[in-house]
Amino acid sequence: MKKNQNFSLDKSAPNERIAKRIARAGVCSRREAEARITDGRVSVNGKIITSPALNVSLGDRIIIDGELLPAREPAKLWRYYKPRGLVVSASDEKNRETVFDRLPSNLPRLISVGRLDMDSEGLLLLTNDGDLARHLELPATGWSRKYRVRVQGQVDEASLALLAKGLTIDGARYGSVIATLDRQMPSNAWLTVAIREGKNREVRRIMEHLGHRVGRLIRISYGPFQLGELTEDSIEPVKSRVLADQLGITGGEPESANNAKPKLIAKAKPKNCRGSVGRSAVKRGQNADHRRPASRHKTGRLRR
Repeated sequence: MKKNQNFSLDKSAPNERIAKRIARAGVCSRREAEARITDGRVSVNGKIITSPALNVSLGDRIIIDGELLPAREPAKLWRYYKPRGLVVSASDEKNRETVFDRLPSNLPRLISVGRLDMDSEGLLLLTNDGDLARHLELPATGWSRKYRVRVQGQVDEASLALLAKGLTIDGARYGSVIATLDRQMPSNAWLTVAIREGKNREVRRIMEHLGHRVGRLIRISYGPFQLGELTEDSIEPVKSRVLADQLGITGGEPESANNAKPKLIAKAKPKNCRGSVGRSAVKRGQNADHRRPASRHKTGRLRR
């Protein structure tokens, strides 16, 4: 796996929009910052402002809700096992439960790197830095997203091989997709699918185009970051030395004997959560019908 290009925190930017500076400090989102500014809750160098159309420099003194704006936190990354049935959004117009409703309260304000649809599960990267999230989402980073996919029907391996050339579905162009058949069963099959663009519902649409309905979709890796041994609803920080190696990010807290092995943070899953899959099934790598156990490699791939 080749390293991603180095990510720049752009700490030395001489000027930036006031709402962006507030959001980078982790106080609230950029949109929320703009609302607070409009409400007269923000001052710059002793003067209350009411318009977000203002650039500030590193030397400006910013007060929000009576408190000095904290310094920007170092960029950090977390791996989270998103269960089925949760929406990847800060809020939902249909009042459905979101991944952020389930995160431990001791974490900072986080945003997701890309999305997984409500019926999908597996690895979701979360970060406290919007610039890092956008950097990791760009197709230009060249990182592959890998999935374990269970589809209905008999799979034609020749059709899977053709996906490597890319295809067009209803006017939408999809780039090269690497799909392999791992196991064919009487009524369904398990595949490993790797994509690089990550368009909305890309894997599902491609499989449906081939005549296969997706019964289960588990993201097992995003670039060099693996689902590994995470269980549903668990979240674990990515070590600073890994971020330095993969992204060139430095300046975080040094690792010591106390934090060299991050503690796994898990929050109990509410009972009868709609659309969720039992933890034991995921951990053992079973089919959704729980009839065939399988083992999991540390890379996150299920071995049949």
